[in-house]
Amino acid sequence: MMRKTPIYLDNNATTPLRAAAITAMQDVMGPPANPSSVHGFGRNARLIVETARSAVATLAGCRAADVVFTSGGTEANNLVMAQYDRVITSAIEHDSVRHAHQNCHQSVVDENGVVDLGMLATVISGVDDAAKPRTLISIMAANNETGVIQPIDDIAAMAESANIALHSDMVQIFGKRHINFSTSKISYASLSAHKIGGPSGVGALLVRSGCRLSSLLRGGGQEQGRRAGTENLVGIAGFGGAADDAIGDIGHYQTMAKWRDDFERRMLDQRSGIAVFGREAPRLGNTSCIAASGKAAETMVMAFDIAGVAISAGSACSSGKVTPSHVLESMGAGSRAGEAIRISGGWATTQSDFETLADVFLQLYKQPA
Repeated sequence: MMRKTPIYLDNNATTPLRAAAITAMQDVMGPPANPSSVHGFGRNARLIVETARSAVATLAGCRAADVVFTSGGTEANNLVMAQYDRVITSAIEHDSVRHAHQNCHQSVVDENGVVDLGMLATVISGVDDAAKPRTLISIMAANNETGVIQPIDDIAAMAESANIALHSDMVQIFGKRHINFSTSKISYASLSAHKIGGPSGVGALLVRSGCRLSSLLRGGGQEQGRRAGTENLVGIAGFGGAADDAIGDIGHYQTMAKWRDDFERRMLDQRSGIAVFGREAPRLGNTSCIAASGKAAETMVMAFDIAGVAISAGSACSSGKVTPSHVLESMGAGSRAGEAIRISGGWATTQSDFETLADVFLQLYKQPA
């Protein structure tokens, strides 16, 4: 039976809008507002953009000047990929990285979904000195399906030693773990507003001073000439409001890891045939990628939905066609990839949400341990 108040546990896909984001957007709706205009309306719009830029920079641990607003994480990824002739990446990246460049070499991951640093080092060593200035390493900070956190500091040190630029898709880790872009050795990082309680259709690319970046679009000189087109003022305002509100969330996600771990232990203890992907690696506190033997992911997602709990399958959907997860396949999950579901909490998730999730899961998967 459908719950009267559905539980939303698909926050890695998108999060509910925060009240602070809604208020920030409502406050800028109505007046004519082009941040490039020099009159009072334009100057006020510019102040809104720069205030939001500072809020995003604070959450990301960087200078406001490092923040380039985009239409989202996908554009941010594509924007940086377009600056280089060759990209070295991993087998678990988001499709906006995997498919963004024709000359892309994918390094392998282990059974927990962690990038194989030895293999990556071998690939990097094969780049000759002449090609290094036009080569980019792109490794995500945390995976959207498993929550597995990559050893990005080690990778950054490898990139620096090889004199190769490093980009990291930080869309999932942003707002969940502390980020200090300024003190890192990362050249570029992609962010998205709707993963932290902001609106969809707006994101950012962080660009370290001195790193190349030219606009993909021909137009005005917005974003210091790095991203042409009139700024999405309403979206940017919402991004800033969400970033301001998300500053205090890190402790919430640390606590959520305990709720997630309790849920997983309960499933493993009370049911046989349970697999938790990436469980032996460091993970985001909000994410569980779990499979029940003999239960197709799509069937489970529909059953959870009927029971009033929103989750997702551990597979990618495109144009209505469900395909196996490239992330889980790269981890050697085999046929179990088709059984994987993803549970992902967010800024509004409570302990009781995870407790209810466990109760529903045990009801739907009644095979005894």
